[in-house]
Amino acid sequence: MSVTFKGDQELLNSLEKMARTEVYREVVKKNGADLQRKAQQKAVFKKGYSTGATKRSIKLDIASNGLRAVVKAGTDYSGYLEVGTRKMEAQPFMQPAFNEIQPKFIDDLRRAGIVK
Repeated sequence: MSVTFKGDQELLNSLEKMARTEVYREVVKKNGADLQRKAQQKAVFKKGYSTGATKRSIKLDIASNGLRAVVKAGTDYSGYLEVGTRKMEAQPFMQPAFNEIQPKFIDDLRRAGIVK
C-alpha cells in the first residue's frame, strides 16, 4: 500500500511564500522603526523658534497588513522645514534619514533572500 499526495508542491510553494511574507513583514517593521528614530534624531532645527513639536510628531504607521511602513511628521509646517520656502532655507530631516536607512533596508531584504 502506498500513499501519494497530489498538490504537495503547491502546498510547499504556498508555505514558502507565507514564510517569506512573514520575514518581509519583520524587515519592514524593523526598518520602519529605524527610519522613525533616525528622522527624530535629525529633526533638530537651529533656525527660528524650535519647540520640538516636529520631532515629537514623527510617527510610524505599519500599513497594508504589515507590508508597508509609513513614517511622517504630523505638524502642519513640517513640509516647509523639509524643503524650505522662498523666504526660509530648507532644514531637511526626512530625506537624509531615508537616505541613511534605505541601503540598510535593501541589505536586510537581500539577507532574507527576498531581493537578489
